[in-house]
Amino acid sequence: MKRYPHSIDLAPAARAEGTVRLPGSKSISNRTLLLAALACGSTEIIELLASEDTHVMLAALQKLGVDWTQHHVGDVPGQDYTVHGVQGRFPVHHADLFMGNAGTAIRPLTAVLAAVGGDYTLHGVARMHERPIGDLVDALNAVGARIDYTGTQGFPPLHIQRGQITARHLQVRGNVSSQFLTALLMAAPLMARDAPVLIEVVGELISRPYIEITLNLMQRFGVVVERHDWQSFTILPGQQYQSPGRIHVEGDASSASYFLAAGAIAGGPVRVQGVGQGSIQGDVRFVDALRQMGATITMGDNWIACRGNGVLRAIDADFNHIPDAAMTIAVAALYADGTSVLRNIGSWRVKETDRLAAMATELRKLGAAVEEGDDYLSVTPPLMLTPATIDTYDDHRMAMCFSLASLDGAARPGARVRINDPKCVAKTFPDYFESFAAITGTDDGPR
Repeated sequence: MKRYPHSIDLAPAARAEGTVRLPGSKSISNRTLLLAALACGSTEIIELLASEDTHVMLAALQKLGVDWTQHHVGDVPGQDYTVHGVQGRFPVHHADLFMGNAGTAIRPLTAVLAAVGGDYTLHGVARMHERPIGDLVDALNAVGARIDYTGTQGFPPLHIQRGQITARHLQVRGNVSSQFLTALLMAAPLMARDAPVLIEVVGELISRPYIEITLNLMQRFGVVVERHDWQSFTILPGQQYQSPGRIHVEGDASSASYFLAAGAIAGGPVRVQGVGQGSIQGDVRFVDALRQMGATITMGDNWIACRGNGVLRAIDADFNHIPDAAMTIAVAALYADGTSVLRNIGSWRVKETDRLAAMATELRKLGAAVEEGDDYLSVTPPLMLTPATIDTYDDHRMAMCFSLASLDGAARPGARVRINDPKCVAKTFPDYFESFAAITGTDDGPR
């Protein structure tokens, strides 16, 4: 990504069309790295995402004694890696681990380190220390782990010491973050050496598609989980992670949402490559929302394309299953023919920022009438979009979503938009603004 000092300016763009090659999925990348590290044998990972979050996981695994190598194409570092598994036992038993703001790294590592034993500290950036982890820690401590908070109760930083996990029935709330359940599932085979482990979900389980990713990848690494109506999960004893030899990381379906929405808003067609109808990522269901808004979607095994058909229709829908991609719909709603309502998105409040509050604030800058509830957002578009300076709250998805407000739609033209702190997209998509410029016809990128 180019080095922008503080902000970038996006002028209104008349049309969006073209093809975008997606970066790898963050969710798949970090899960795959940890499973490969825990496995027996070496795993070749193809097209791992290059981002801050994966670099955090790679650095943490290295400090824990995991040997990995990055492949090169000539003298240039590539995105293929080989990870040499440690058979469920990290060689380093005492480490201080910096986790940045990577929830997909700190949550599973917390559970795995509590299960294998040792003396570890985990900490991150200031926002990470505001993101809840108490439900996961409570679930682990209840069965014999020893995890202490070194700052605010219920939040990182954490100190993990060698405990004695004896109980095999864990309970965790499902309505705060699906990453807590993912963490327990990934650690469970390390606890189920001589008896089954039962993980029970208390209350509603949000973001189920992310659990599907976890279960799918665990199976790829040789561990089968018995699922009971999304309320409980059983891991039988005697299972150990085994390298599949080679695994390919799909393109990121959440990142696909911005380009597909651009096609819906500004004519298209826009085609993304790297993810398609065979994806294991739940966020591909984002295309259903675009269809409801009137866009035309076509899909292949490894690609999706979107074409707009005029003014978008307002939408009223439950987005519990795709909370990250739902943010894109909130901005696309600026181009709709009425009020759109996004429901069951309370998990936005515990992400990289309080996304409900942030989204409401920034949409209002563009002239929208916005109602913010505990777990819903109502967006009524203005007659004309107002030029605005968008704050991004060190949240990659805020930056990427609001680039869409610069597009000319059938309902109303785009606005001149200034995006503050654009470098935050490095968390998952370092070259996002170059890719966005390519489909909007701005060859030299944003100004």
